[in-house]
Amino acid sequence: MVNAPVGGALHQYRIPSISYIALAVALALPMQAQAAGTRAGSTISNTATASYDAGGGTQTVDSNRVDLRVDELLDVTVDSSDPADVATTPGATAQLLTFSVTNNGNGVESFGLTTIANGGGDDYDPTVTQIYIDNGDGVFDANTDTLYTPGANDPTLNPDQSVTIFVLSTTPAGVGDGNRGTVSLVAAAKTGTGAPGTSFPGQGEGGGDAVVGSTGADGQDQGAFVVSAATVSLVKSAVVVDPFGGSEPVPGATITYTITATVAGSGSVNGLAITDNIPADTSYVAGSITLGATALTDGVDADAGDYNGTRVNVALGTVAGGQTRTVTFKTRID
Repeated sequence: MVNAPVGGALHQYRIPSISYIALAVALALPMQAQAAGTRAGSTISNTATASYDAGGGTQTVDSNRVDLRVDELLDVTVDSSDPADVATTPGATAQLLTFSVTNNGNGVESFGLTTIANGGGDDYDPTVTQIYIDNGDGVFDANTDTLYTPGANDPTLNPDQSVTIFVLSTTPAGVGDGNRGTVSLVAAAKTGTGAPGTSFPGQGEGGGDAVVGSTGADGQDQGAFVVSAATVSLVKSAVVVDPFGGSEPVPGATITYTITATVAGSGSVNGLAITDNIPADTSYVAGSITLGATALTDGVDADAGDYNGTRVNVALGTVAGGQTRTVTFKTRID
């Protein structure tokens, strides 16, 4: 409060308090225009102004200017891009998991990539073989995407920029149907990682400090494979009808062989075929091959079966788990 004589009388004038000046400074600060916040290296400048009337009209006075350089915030997130577990089969190679790495900081930053395939909590450990950096189309192609080499081509991202990362793995041969294996991708800021608030003086974009954000500057997420396998069991039986209406295996009796293939598991088998040699001391009965209720010809033609003079063969193709196929044929005892 200032007392100043004006016209022989004392009048009181108030200079704005420091709280009002602080409010003016706060209102003058730039608003964050994007998720990453104000760009690292930017300068926030502000000058406060006070106005007053000292009897000769309104007067103004400016404060000194305060300049603040924005530090770089180190933050990154990793997200699996696969909507569900990725199906694989025992012994399969080049099995693909897809991730997205996003720079949530406010400066340009490079990120080192690593994987964790033995983190536990699953049924088996996939073997990670390669990491690729997507060329921007979101579709894996080893001919156009970039094979990642740690330290040589670490992805460098602008604030709020994302990149797609492909992780290729091999599934062990001994895994069983329904087994699940997980792989985590880790992206760590090359400037440094640590507890939130950890500072790296002078290492931020624009010459300021680099400060670790809430993610610790080393985000990670997990993708998973699930084994879709199938097994085949084969059961063969025989029914004898002799020339006298009985079931004795005597010369002249007919043997009907029935072979049932059952596929179990959540996967499927490819190229399934049933082959059976005609037993010694018997002769094949021409035109007797059937697949289910369908008769097959003996020649190599459009249908699935054939007889080549010594054996019966029926090609079943791809058969999914939970299905069966039944083949029959006849021989006569010599």
